[in-house]
Amino acid sequence: MSSLTRLGGLIAIASIIADQATKWWILEDIMQPARVIPIAPFFNLVLTWNNGVSFGLFNNNSSLNAVILSILALAIVVFLILWLRKAENKQAAIGLGLIIGGAIGNVIDRAVHGAVVDFLDFYYAAYHWPAFNVADSCITIGAVILILDSLFSPKPEEAKIEDQ
Repeated sequence: MSSLTRLGGLIAIASIIADQATKWWILEDIMQPARVIPIAPFFNLVLTWNNGVSFGLFNNNSSLNAVILSILALAIVVFLILWLRKAENKQAAIGLGLIIGGAIGNVIDRAVHGAVVDFLDFYYAAYHWPAFNVADSCITIGAVILILDSLFSPKPEEAKIEDQ
């Protein structure tokens, strides 16, 4: 196993732990009882159950959502692990690790609760961004890192040309 694969794996594990620990804290301590907790003029802690995908997309309360979305997420995770094994730089390994960890964190929720626990509520005036969680944040940040890496990291053939 390469050092980049190990790095991505450690990032994935850390993401899962951070996600599940915050969700446990919200469920077991903070949201007893469930309520809106204002933190800042633009941010609340809330408790919502998401039966869809990230940021509430496809949240139609279908009982099949948990199974279908978990299978889809696990298939994507397998693809991402194969990609991670071929990662060529730290940025790709970190981005892939974040996405893998976030996806697994949400699959754990669907397996345990039948839905994903969301609790971060950012808003401006009356407009609220869909509530989300640490796993969703990891997926989003990981995707941004991969996009930036693909746009700005020198490709192996470019590096060879520069070395000459």
